[in-house]
Amino acid sequence: MRPQPCHGLDNSAMSRALRLFVFLGAGLTVGAVRAESVKMLGFDDMSCTAWAASKNDIDQRQAYLVWMRGVLTGHNYALQGQQVSTISSGTIENYIQRYCSSNPTGRFSDGIFRLSDQFSGRNQPIRK
Repeated sequence: MRPQPCHGLDNSAMSRALRLFVFLGAGLTVGAVRAESVKMLGFDDMSCTAWAASKNDIDQRQAYLVWMRGVLTGHNYALQGQQVSTISSGTIENYIQRYCSSNPTGRFSDGIFRLSDQFSGRNQPIRK
């Protein structure tokens, strides 16, 4: 006695459906593997330790703040519907200082992403 095809599909249709299912599953897996973190173009050391060390180095602290303002500008360009409004360098500095105090082993680059999330109204966690 021969097994009957399932739901009116013959063996070749089932084989094609199975191949399609495997192909789509593999595509989803590859997509998940391909998901990369944001390519950070910044300083060699963006740790909160480096941020704290820049407190008495006005030039270094200013360079960090200028970079952070560039990150916020990039955020506004990429997410024009969720822009960070005008924000002072002092507000950025205070935010990052609080972020690094709470996350001493963290990175100030993550802090500026959190600031952009909060001040743009998105207020969702960073996804890496």
